Amino acid sequence: MNAAIPKVLTIAGSDPAGGAGIQADLKTMGALGAYGMSAVTALTAQSTRGVTGVHAVPADFVRLQLDTLLADIAPDATKIGMLATAELADAVGEYLPALRHTVLDPVMVATSGDRLLDADAMDAVRRLCARAELITPNLLEAAALLGRAPAADLDELCLQAELLLAAGARRVLLKGGHLDAGATDVYADADCTVPLPGRRVHTRNTHGTGCTLSSAIAALRAQRDSWIAAVRDAKTYLTGALEHADCLAVGGGHGPVHHYYALWPNRPEGEGTKRRMDEESG
Repeated sequence: MNAAIPKVLTIAGSDPAGGAGIQADLKTMGALGAYGMSAVTALTAQSTRGVTGVHAVPADFVRLQLDTLLADIAPDATKIGMLATAELADAVGEYLPALRHTVLDPVMVATSGDRLLDADAMDAVRRLCARAELITPNLLEAAALLGRAPAADLDELCLQAELLLAAGARRVLLKGGHLDAGATDVYADADCTVPLPGRRVHTRNTHGTGCTLSSAIAALRAQRDSWIAAVRDAKTYLTGALEHADCLAVGGGHGPVHHYYALWPNRPEGEGTKRRMDEESG
């Protein structure tokens, strides 16, 4: 008899352009063999060119979504994304003790530079960071959480990951982004601090990378025996999605990554794919 398909929940905002938020999360979960579910925390008006508006869902209705869902289905893992207000962050925090394998992406700023989090919500997100099983901040988000300047080298990246642990986080994946040519992230928990080098992909189509990575970790944690294994495989998936991003040609700004790159047949070869094939051939 086949193993049960993992059920993974995303608690996040909506992106009508389909490249970030719950839309990216559900695509990622499906691409990685998980059954995705969602509770919507915010509606946004946005495209690949930027965000023009955010409408937070009332906290009581987010609770109603979660109460109704969880009374029927027990998620095997949960990803938490955009929480636009302190009230929403505190409301979602009430559910964390009952949820397994929780991944918090402390979303504060979109790829376009648009702010997605009220200033008053910062302390509430800090509290939430101490309750999730893994947090996945980028350079700017880690700096904001710690009240420090963004890390400028790998040593500082490792230090800030450890400072986030000291501040109460249980596990941290601190994303290095463009810090070095290897796109190095740092994973840290109570036992180790491990740099995780990757491969830099040169594309402007990076919309939703943070959402995609965090939801990939959640989907894979439900199928792997450790956090570090889920993180490594999620990074590999994201690299492939970035390498094929130019195939999609969606929008006039920062387009989305290609969540279904391994599934869609007869897909055109993007520049990232050609570059990888050239590297492998010599």
